[in-house]
Amino acid sequence: MHPADDWTAVVELIERVVGDEDLLPSVIAGVRTTVREVAGLPPSDIAGHTRALLVAATRALAARRGPTEAELSFVEELGVTRARQGVPIEAVLSAIHVAERAIWARARELAGSEGVGADRLLDARELYDDWADAVRARLITAHRAAKIGTEPQRGGRDAAILRRLLQGGSAAALAVAEAGLPVADGLWVLVTRPGAERALREHLPVLCAVVDDLLIGVLSREPSSLVPFSLVPSSPVPSSPVPTAGLAGPAEPEKLAPVQRLAAAALAAAETTGRTGVVHIADVAWLAALTERADLAAVLLDRHQRAWATLGSNAEPVARAVLTWLESDRDVTVAGGKLFVHPNTVRNRVQRFAEVTGIDPVSTFGATNAWWLCRTWLREAT
Repeated sequence: MHPADDWTAVVELIERVVGDEDLLPSVIAGVRTTVREVAGLPPSDIAGHTRALLVAATRALAARRGPTEAELSFVEELGVTRARQGVPIEAVLSAIHVAERAIWARARELAGSEGVGADRLLDARELYDDWADAVRARLITAHRAAKIGTEPQRGGRDAAILRRLLQGGSAAALAVAEAGLPVADGLWVLVTRPGAERALREHLPVLCAVVDDLLIGVLSREPSSLVPFSLVPSSPVPSSPVPTAGLAGPAEPEKLAPVQRLAAAALAAAETTGRTGVVHIADVAWLAALTERADLAAVLLDRHQRAWATLGSNAEPVARAVLTWLESDRDVTVAGGKLFVHPNTVRNRVQRFAEVTGIDPVSTFGATNAWWLCRTWLREAT
């Protein structure tokens, strides 16, 4: 066979392998299984870049040349994209290596039937390796350049990963993989005040960091299953109170952003009622719904503005009595003890509240309105 024809057979072989409709999905599956850091990327993302690299390599082999500037520009784009997705350069190179190995393994299988000798196939592989070395060098340079200025400060790696995780989408899946969190049963988000980092880290696997003045932890198990689970401050002091934490989940990594907001709402609701420990959003759902609607609270205040004025100097004592009575399960004795007044005083103030507002705090929905109104009254009065 003429040398030119021999090389044409090599190119046709590579084109046949690259164009195999069954091979590429198999290669992508192998990449996602072998390289954990890219497992969260959409298959279409990996397939698109892999196909483009293979086509460029085939063209280079056909012309027996190195990469063109246009091909290297594409490589730079790939490096920047993977850097912004949080994929380490080592993982990017590993993914390419896995794909290369599968492609050349198939080429060796078909070489004999396509009339390509072992020596010629080796020549093609050496030429490809030269092309690939230049591509890898540009890829590494672009990836590192994209990371300049975006690397987290020393000690801030967890916070950087956590922020990406809460962005959702493929970035979240990659962040979970980078953190090494198992996600078989979903993930839980816990939000509390800073100071409980040590307690959280003792219950691995967990990713936690202070973000926007809140300690946010992402756990692979529900905290209640971690026995014992008490949020003890990092520097505990004798008789220090147990902190409050809001909890939400479980959810898939891509959906953790709204889950984090629910956990924060649970924290706010729990703190409002003085609850301590870990409080799931489902346990304070109605309370969180109320506290999140400042617009409705304003409407409630406006509606009962005359009642507040009518109560005059007794407005705050009445509001506090109703609030304490409701939070004591309508037990006047318990409420009186908390307020240091006689139980009859609590009864009288609750009755007075009902008279001036027209709200029946004994009924289910009346109790909700009464609690919300009195809480808002007292908050506005401070």
